[in-house]
Amino acid sequence: MNLNQIVEALLFASQESLTAKAVAKIVCEVAGREGGDEKLRGTTAEDVETAIAELNDTYEKDGVAFTAEERANGWKLYTRPDYGDYVRELFPGQKPSRLSPPALETLAIVAYRQPLTKAAIEAVRGVAVDGVLQTLIDRGLVRVGGRADLPGRPLLYETSDTFLDHFGIKAVDDLPNAAELRQVALPSAKEDEAEAEGDQQMELEGVAEEGEQSVPAAGEEGAAGAPEAGGEATPDEGGDGRDASDAGDASDAGAVEVEFEAGEGAGAEGGGDGGEGGEG
Repeated sequence: MNLNQIVEALLFASQESLTAKAVAKIVCEVAGREGGDEKLRGTTAEDVETAIAELNDTYEKDGVAFTAEERANGWKLYTRPDYGDYVRELFPGQKPSRLSPPALETLAIVAYRQPLTKAAIEAVRGVAVDGVLQTLIDRGLVRVGGRADLPGRPLLYETSDTFLDHFGIKAVDDLPNAAELRQVALPSAKEDEAEAEGDQQMELEGVAEEGEQSVPAAGEEGAAGAPEAGGEATPDEGGDGRDASDAGDASDAGAVEVEFEAGEGAGAEGGGDGGEGGEG
């Protein structure tokens, strides 16, 4: 019994991926407990990787239908893609699920620029990604990787081990053009937020200007009369600051105030009546 056969048996029997270090530990423990070969008792992770490479060479030469491949969590035996149509018939109830173009775009942004916040993703795509992001999380392709050191501590999103297994890579660095695409400048979430706040401020200012322009048009007579009445009554309420050209003495000002109060009821029914009361 040699190391290659032991490694092959472990990979075949395991339902989960096994790291080279884990395989070496099993070999050493069993060989030491059973009094096996001294060479096996000193098995290292490098020895296991060498054994797997030799196994793959043998599989390739003999045309075996499976091969050992390394993923994020370790080594595992996989059937070759050439036999995919036949293997798929074993699972008729499992239909391949496809992602929509927006979901693929969002997944690509997360994969190449992770970890990043939802605001950063939206800054690149230009649209809200709440639903799409939740779909990727439900599929197990994206996960929460922590919180950003920013105000509010927003969540950071990154790809999962399922993503690596699905695309057949050990790490995100194995993605095509990973180094090049990570250097591409992307829109900043802060710039987009500032621009959105600026647009909102401009809209508010426009609404305020429209409101100021629409006030005189609502009732030209009432709008013209009410300020005059208020202008004459206000100085008398404060007791000083009366306009000498409009009020002759205290008795005239008192008369204006009484007449203004009496005209409030009519002013409630129509702006024109309120204006006439103020002129009196």
